[in-house]
Amino acid sequence: MPASNTPSDFLPEHLTHAHVLDALRHIEQNELRLAPGTVYDLVFESRRYPPRAVAQLAYRLATQHPEARWPLASGTPTNALLERLDFTIATKRPTLANSPQDGNVAEQEQLPANLYPGRPAEKPAPDKPVPITTTAPLVAAEPTAPYPAAPRPYTRAQALAELFISEEQLGAALAALRRRRNLLLQGPPGTGKTFLAQRLAWLELGAVDESRIERVQFHPSYSYEDFVQGFRPDAGGAFRLQDGVLPDVCRRAATQPDRPFFLLIDELNRGHITRIFGELLLLLEADKRGPAHAVRLPYAPADAPRFFVPDNLYLIGTLNTADRSLTPLDYALRRRFAFVALAPEFGAKLQAFLQDKGLPPTLIGQLASRLTALNATIADDPELGSEFRIGHSYFCQPPAESAAAAQWYTLLIEQEIGPLLADYWQDEPAKAAAELKRLLIHE
Repeated sequence: MPASNTPSDFLPEHLTHAHVLDALRHIEQNELRLAPGTVYDLVFESRRYPPRAVAQLAYRLATQHPEARWPLASGTPTNALLERLDFTIATKRPTLANSPQDGNVAEQEQLPANLYPGRPAEKPAPDKPVPITTTAPLVAAEPTAPYPAAPRPYTRAQALAELFISEEQLGAALAALRRRRNLLLQGPPGTGKTFLAQRLAWLELGAVDESRIERVQFHPSYSYEDFVQGFRPDAGGAFRLQDGVLPDVCRRAATQPDRPFFLLIDELNRGHITRIFGELLLLLEADKRGPAHAVRLPYAPADAPRFFVPDNLYLIGTLNTADRSLTPLDYALRRRFAFVALAPEFGAKLQAFLQDKGLPPTLIGQLASRLTALNATIADDPELGSEFRIGHSYFCQPPAESAAAAQWYTLLIEQEIGPLLADYWQDEPAKAAAELKRLLIHE
């Protein structure tokens, strides 16, 4: 292999915890299949990875050199470096608890390697020699997808072409984000909250740069231990103190203080916010950022570094206002965020978008007028209100062929909007049926 395949200015000891995390994230996002390790595994979030393959991928991503060779050998050299970066290295052979071999290392070493569920290993006949197999050298398999593309520029003009909001609304949302650093986008389902959150991040980054964006979705089972820090079991069954999503992205942001980073939280109000956020209620405030306001995390040892949220981390969350199962946000949390409300858009921007997609003008006009009338009925209903209006995102993926447009509209109304109306007017099925009929009537 030519010497140029090993970058001379980036040594193995330059590899950081964040580099390895990027490699693990790249493996999961691209569903890479790495050649398995022979003796050891890197254990991370209950998943096992071949240590040298992960180190090599981290090395390639860090150096932006797709052909770079990882200079260290498998086994102790690579494992020791990964352990210094706070990653767990475990042997591949499982331990048999409550078995005759439990605690007897010598006897366990004599056990067959095939200890996992599946087809039992065949025993060779006494007079038949045991075949000798060789294992291919441990190398990182080339991914099926290319390495992450270099960030490409993203402009305000591009955002306005993609979004169904005005330039004034976009400017107001950006101003709120810059002022508070914490922004919540709220509105009925289908109003493009997640879509807008991503575009706001790209605009502030000035590029489509996924390496500086972290995403998470809250749900009723999501906890402080998942988001901040807590004890979680590893693959060996032992509980270890592990950082969650927030400290990871904060650590990455702190290493590049002159570049913005973003944490996007989808369906924020589906989780128990005060339990999940913990100390973040204090540290999120714009004037409580940085090392001067660092706090000790409850699970952290006394000598552990204090935790803080860096100035260059921005948080954007989304709230679904129509979900009846959610409780309102408390005032302590509301005080730390700016709120931007999104509404259904069936006006000129959506109609121009659908026209560009090839929908017949007659169908576009009917769609816009009928959905606008339906939303007015929903907003005027004292049991519902404007928070339950139908969003425009339902109609943003029309068929490629204009001949299929009428059927597409009919099926969408029957299969997606109709069930929603039936849920809205559970006690008035006749009203739900009448509104559905108005949407489907052919003129």
